[in-house]
Amino acid sequence: MRLLAVLLAFVAMAGAALAQQPQPQQQQTPPKPPAKPASPAAKPAPAPAKPTSRFPPPAFKVTVATEAGYPPFNYLDRKGMPAGFEMEIAQEACQRIKAECEFMAFKWDDLIPGLMDKKFDVIMSSMEVTSERRKRMGLSRRYYLSPGAFIAAKGAPFDGPPSLLRNKRIGIQKDSTHADWADKSFRRSAQLKRYNTIAEALDALAKNEVDAVFGDKAQLWLWSQKPDGKCCEIVGQDIKDNQTLGLGVSAGLRKEDAKLREALNKAFGEMVSDGTYKKINEKYFPFPLN
Repeated sequence: MRLLAVLLAFVAMAGAALAQQPQPQQQQTPPKPPAKPASPAAKPAPAPAKPTSRFPPPAFKVTVATEAGYPPFNYLDRKGMPAGFEMEIAQEACQRIKAECEFMAFKWDDLIPGLMDKKFDVIMSSMEVTSERRKRMGLSRRYYLSPGAFIAAKGAPFDGPPSLLRNKRIGIQKDSTHADWADKSFRRSAQLKRYNTIAEALDALAKNEVDAVFGDKAQLWLWSQKPDGKCCEIVGQDIKDNQTLGLGVSAGLRKEDAKLREALNKAFGEMVSDGTYKKINEKYFPFPLN
């Protein structure tokens, strides 16, 4: 009995010792690291910058008509588009008034009727200012004036005042403003020879049938640049006379388009003031037309 008691006591002590030993801990799954914040979406690459223009975008459209038959003032280029001195003046003016311009060619006799029928907005075709035209349409300020001038054989002793041509033979185109001036100035002091066209008068000069021809300076100079005109050159001073030779060339518009006319007038004036007109002028003629 005593032995059984001792054994029971020993077993109890062993169980207590086992109960006091630390139990193995359950293996835990390590916590997941916090998710990284989503990276912001990539920004699209900036679009390439558009080339800038020194002119503002067009505000309205304007159609400009010309005869395209009077080079170098107006003519058709190799692509069949109106070009020349007047068209460059018009294009520059269009840019300054923020207008998109379209250029069209019409027969001379159709220009004023076409303007009135609103087929186009502006005529720029070497149209001289006259009182009759002032009644029918609105006219801009003058944008060019080709003065009267004399042309004679190279080396002729006339490169001075018109008085040097007294008692000489002067060719003129009959029924023209230049004939009117010659009648007023030389009727009693020179022999005036009248021809149907200025071309006939210049042909007479080349044949030495006259001593000089009086006419539009631009036309005379252009002829002198051709083979037939190599004999001759412009002589003397420019002749300007509003009463007989006119006021010059203006753009034609409808009278009701007063704001467009004012805008063109402003553009023409600015072109003269800042030297742009002079640069265009010098591309075509060695003398000023304003």
